[in-house]
Amino acid sequence: MAGVNICPHLILVSDLDNTMVDHHDSENLSLLKFNALWEANYRHNSLLVFSTGRSPTIYEQLRKEKPLLSPDITVMSVGTEIAYGRSMVPDNDWVESLNKNWDRNMVIEETRKFPELIPQSEADQRPHKVSFYIDKDKAEEVMKALSENLEKRGLDFKIIYSGGIALDVLPQGAGKGQALAYLLQRLKTKGKVPNNTLVCGDSGNDAELFSVREVYGVVVGNAQEELLQWFTENAKNNPNIIHATERCAAGIIQAIGLFSLGPNTSPRDVLCFSDCQPDDVNPGHEIVKFYLFYERWRRAEIQDMDDPCTEYLKVDFHPDGVIVHPSGVERSLHDCINALRSCYGDNRERKFRVWLDGIATAQMSSDTWIVKFDKWESSGDEWHCSITTVVLSSKGGNVSDGFTWRHVHQTWLEGWGMKDHSNWLI
Repeated sequence: MAGVNICPHLILVSDLDNTMVDHHDSENLSLLKFNALWEANYRHNSLLVFSTGRSPTIYEQLRKEKPLLSPDITVMSVGTEIAYGRSMVPDNDWVESLNKNWDRNMVIEETRKFPELIPQSEADQRPHKVSFYIDKDKAEEVMKALSENLEKRGLDFKIIYSGGIALDVLPQGAGKGQALAYLLQRLKTKGKVPNNTLVCGDSGNDAELFSVREVYGVVVGNAQEELLQWFTENAKNNPNIIHATERCAAGIIQAIGLFSLGPNTSPRDVLCFSDCQPDDVNPGHEIVKFYLFYERWRRAEIQDMDDPCTEYLKVDFHPDGVIVHPSGVERSLHDCINALRSCYGDNRERKFRVWLDGIATAQMSSDTWIVKFDKWESSGDEWHCSITTVVLSSKGGNVSDGFTWRHVHQTWLEGWGMKDHSNWLI
């Protein structure tokens, strides 16, 4: 389990479509709220796991459409593929375990006997997942007959029905729940047992997540009928599993609060950042707060120069501080802030958003930190990103007194640069 070097405060395991991602939220506000909460309060000591039915190709497509964070671990194809980190290093041991008594050709042979089963796209078909669409009123009968046929062939398998339309045939040892149990066991073997684990889902292929021992669970408010039925039959009286009243990512944030797993107020829900002081002060929180201020300033959501929040225009940038712009131009941080003053409300008519991903902090001395992250901006359908490094020092040697920005260095993330560099300020 490369890259996992901490005993996680929290492991958050979430499905994507209609759980973390609300496809009815055109501005992605609930997702952006979760992003800010996670990067400010959890990224430095917790693990984010996406567990999706999407294949790797279709998962990457979603990442280009929605402002998703980069997870520490990605479980794809209904728990049949596990990958680690941004480089998506595959877990070959998990793949090998699924090969036992699995014959994909046999599954295809038997499923062809049911014309009701309509194959999903080629991108959805994976070595340990054979996927179909089927009408809801035919699903139960076909599942029963297909199971009997595969059992007669001596195959170890499972059939998962979700979303009122999708049917997947997997090895018996696969699935989102088994994949999570495997990951937790690997962490235990390495002495990295998490303090808490929260699982989040909306459909039938998420049900197994809630059956893993010693986890908290949230069925989001917009859950599908088959998961609500499972909840009623199996978990209604379980205090560690709740049916949220909020949709999607908002329901996840709600569960964090109800189970007292940690901070559950997103910085995006804080009107004045001077009131936004976490119990666990960390440089990442400072970075998130500043860039949310930057977004609000350019959207004219801060009313005027007398607003208390405008103290963040005067955030303590070191007198000799320098920013290296993605274009390669070097300028003083004070000049950059002066330029920001003149850009008040320049994006008020556009769907301008800023979010940060993958904040990583390294303490270089008793009062100095290097913070690295991807800084994203979107304006309508245009997305741009810079790989950003910030050097911070604590004021008076005490982090509770705040931070001084000493240096900022940015380079364009390949493929996500901006032609008009003047629109990218900091």
